Amino acid sequence: MRKLAILAASVFALPLTGCLSPSLDFHGYIPDEVQPYEIKPDEDTRSSVIAQLGSPSTEGLFDTNTWFYVSDVQERFAFYKPEVSDRTITAIKFGEDDKVDEVLRYTAEDGQVISYAARETATRGRELGLLEQIFGTVSSVRLPTTDEVTPGNPTGRQGQ
Repeated sequence: MRKLAILAASVFALPLTGCLSPSLDFHGYIPDEVQPYEIKPDEDTRSSVIAQLGSPSTEGLFDTNTWFYVSDVQERFAFYKPEVSDRTITAIKFGEDDKVDEVLRYTAEDGQVISYAARETATRGRELGLLEQIFGTVSSVRLPTTDEVTPGNPTGRQGQ
């Protein structure tokens, strides 16, 4: 009887073990054969980087001579918010001769937390309620006069 109870408990507990292992989500650049940090400065060019790694995740905003390859792995346990378990950013800088000058590698530990200001910008006037928004323009609607620009009269001239 005791063995049967242990067997029944293990059969019912088996589906719950799926909640214990995280699901992994891969985002961004996933290297196939060549890792981005294997690019050699002063040897590789833009065309060889494209041939080995493919197009970059993004280019520099102010300097298009820097390419970024971004990869991200997130773990999710059941219904909880996913957490970043691994993040790698490889920056490849090119010189004027289109050869690789520098290959930099950043991880999640190199990042910084940026705090956003939660303040709101004050606006002039007052907040309108729902009914004021719906019915507030009823009395202020004007029919166009003949000298105004309308869809039927794009120049605004009166008919002659």
